[in-house]
Amino acid sequence: MSLPPGLVSTAAIAAPEIILAVLALVLLAWGAFQSRTGLTFTLAAMAGLSAAALAAAFGPLGRLFADGLIADQGAVFAKVFIYGASALAIPVGEQWFARKGIKGFEYPVLVVIAALGMGMMVSAGDLISLFIAVELQSLALYILAAYSRGDPKGSEAGLKYFVLGALSTGLLLYGSSLIYGFAGSTRFSAIAASVHAGAGTGVLFGLVFLICGIGFKVSAAPFHMWTPDVYEGAPTPVVGFFAGAPKLAGMVLLARVLTEAFGGAVDQWRQILIVMALLSVGVGAFAGLAQKNLKRLWAYSSIANVGYALVGLAAGGAAGIQSMLIFMVLYTVDVTGFFACLAALSKDGRAMENFDDFAGLMRERPGLAVAMTVFSLSALGLPPFSGFWAKFFVFKAAIGAGLAPFAVIALVGSVVAAFYYLRLIKVMWLDPGVGTTDSPPRVATAVTYATAFFAFPAVMIALIALDPFAHTAAAALALR
Repeated sequence: MSLPPGLVSTAAIAAPEIILAVLALVLLAWGAFQSRTGLTFTLAAMAGLSAAALAAAFGPLGRLFADGLIADQGAVFAKVFIYGASALAIPVGEQWFARKGIKGFEYPVLVVIAALGMGMMVSAGDLISLFIAVELQSLALYILAAYSRGDPKGSEAGLKYFVLGALSTGLLLYGSSLIYGFAGSTRFSAIAASVHAGAGTGVLFGLVFLICGIGFKVSAAPFHMWTPDVYEGAPTPVVGFFAGAPKLAGMVLLARVLTEAFGGAVDQWRQILIVMALLSVGVGAFAGLAQKNLKRLWAYSSIANVGYALVGLAAGGAAGIQSMLIFMVLYTVDVTGFFACLAALSKDGRAMENFDDFAGLMRERPGLAVAMTVFSLSALGLPPFSGFWAKFFVFKAAIGAGLAPFAVIALVGSVVAAFYYLRLIKVMWLDPGVGTTDSPPRVATAVTYATAFFAFPAVMIALIALDPFAHTAAAALALR
């Protein structure tokens, strides 16, 4: 008995989502019935994520479920990097939790579920599928933030993330209901037709709430209030995970909503994005100056970096979206490496999270100190590190779209933020050290060195392949 051709093509297009959904169920049952899970369990989760990335990269393109799920080059681009970052997060986190004596099989399962939600986010073509995808990702991240049950800070981080996440969900739903009420449909294509036909201010009010809801997910100012506390309290490898891939997913989702559903209102949403971008850069640059905890510091750094990505997105057109995609990928690599380095470092079993802990690191752990220096210089935007190229593409797109004054303001914010990046380098290289660091775990160390090598010099070669890949993805997401 042969399967219907339509079912086969549907399964092929939705293969990444099917693989991850089945993987999550299998891992959940495996962990529940197996008293101990070890290396095989971790490798199975990583293999499933890798299979989903390959299915996305080489599978057919198309639209399913009345445009509820879209598989185009834009979705393919995002899924490949999202699934890759998720696969890297699993062994780093597993080894970190094992060293802390925290046992449980749920961590890889939650990462897979979050990756499934992120993949659905970048493929959403309908307000309903958008909401389901966002909440699937968010619920997994809320639990991951509080994964260290015995840590009061971790519990506080999870609770704050959940409560403020509920607020963002309310904004998202209220905006969606306004759009549906005035446009008469939840499908992006139908909303776009309504906007072009002059749907009125009601739809635009709904768009404002929708942008606010997504802005919370990517921690853009003024919706960033959860970020510093959650970054500080959540387990270090968990922070490394949701500081990168979920923000990439959120930015691609925002780009799809704005271009596919609201391409006819570009002048209206561009104003909102510019305000959010400048606020994010300002908050990230100036609030970061007062931080002594590196996780809080990188929380403000992430807020500023989302601001740069929003500058690129505000430029509109294929060039603007391309710059945003390149920026978010390079940022994801940097932030993954930085938190892998934090996860690798400890003194007497205590995590090294403050500036004082890194004093004299160059004399004790020169390899990790050099890697941390690379991440800091990259975040600073110093050429020829990856962060420089990320900002180069963004500012180039902004200037090409006539947004040069806003690009200059964002550049000033980058100069201000240079103080705290250079301060970390000075502490590592010049200050006298106190105490002795523990032997770093192998997986986190390997990820640190690999990502640092990518930030420089491998990025010079990687951009040769990344640029055309992002160009093709941006063409699929560009203004209709």
